[in-house]
Amino acid sequence: MSGFSGQDGNTIPNMTDAKSNPLHQALFRILRPMARLLLRNGVPFGEFSELVKRAYVEAALEDFSDGRRKPTDSRAAVMTGLTRKEVRKQREILAGQSPVSERTSHANRASRVVSGWVHDETYQAANGQPAVLAFEGAGSFSELVRKYSGDMTPRAVLDELQRVGVVAVEPDNGFLILKQRAYVPAGDSEEMLQIFGEDVSDLVATIDHNLVSRDVGREPLFQRTLTYNEIPPEVITAWREQAARQSQALLEDLDSWLGPHDRGVSGQEGGESVRTGVSIFYFEEPVQTNKSGDE
Repeated sequence: MSGFSGQDGNTIPNMTDAKSNPLHQALFRILRPMARLLLRNGVPFGEFSELVKRAYVEAALEDFSDGRRKPTDSRAAVMTGLTRKEVRKQREILAGQSPVSERTSHANRASRVVSGWVHDETYQAANGQPAVLAFEGAGSFSELVRKYSGDMTPRAVLDELQRVGVVAVEPDNGFLILKQRAYVPAGDSEEMLQIFGEDVSDLVATIDHNLVSRDVGREPLFQRTLTYNEIPPEVITAWREQAARQSQALLEDLDSWLGPHDRGVSGQEGGESVRTGVSIFYFEEPVQTNKSGDE
């Protein structure tokens, strides 16, 4: 199996087929690498189970309301299979937490600084490219950080951007150069886990939208994957570099179009806002074969 594949609402699997049970098969494929990540980070099953219960309760209470009545614990219990006592417990925990959309992570703030440097004319050179900035003063890096990062100090942001190779400091005069147009944290850090949660959540939400889009009269969202299963190992290094280079170029091109429309960059105020974007990820794994040599 090779080439492009996608799921944009044109085909909907039969979830009621007990023999093939495609939803269970898909869930297992999702959960298998997630279980590896959880075990590596010391998260036991009981802790994961509690989070799953919480997600079920939040989805039942928020995503399946008919818009006329306030969702009840009893209705959530019927939908989720949990007891009303368990639903109430999870609801009370959720009530004491800030919504995910209202949390501002270290990664998001650092990313916004880079985005402001790229798109805000105040921090651009005459050719429209990100300017070389002084650390202090008018139109400086410190001013950029105060405008886009919230309460993070300019020194803390600079240290982080230097650590991941996004910013370089000229040794002669201390001016700052933007080396990359994207903030990408390294390792299993808190920032990487934040991105993991956002990326997987966005992908699953897109798939969920496309599975029901035809039934509810909505346009499907773009979702495509390029996959080949019989690539020689000696090609992988060159392919990995090619994929990264072209993917980065595409994202920078899309960012150049979309970034200036962001209210934080354009300075527009009021009105409704939409969170949107495009996610690209690379994958590779050895193909497992059985004793007969068949895949």
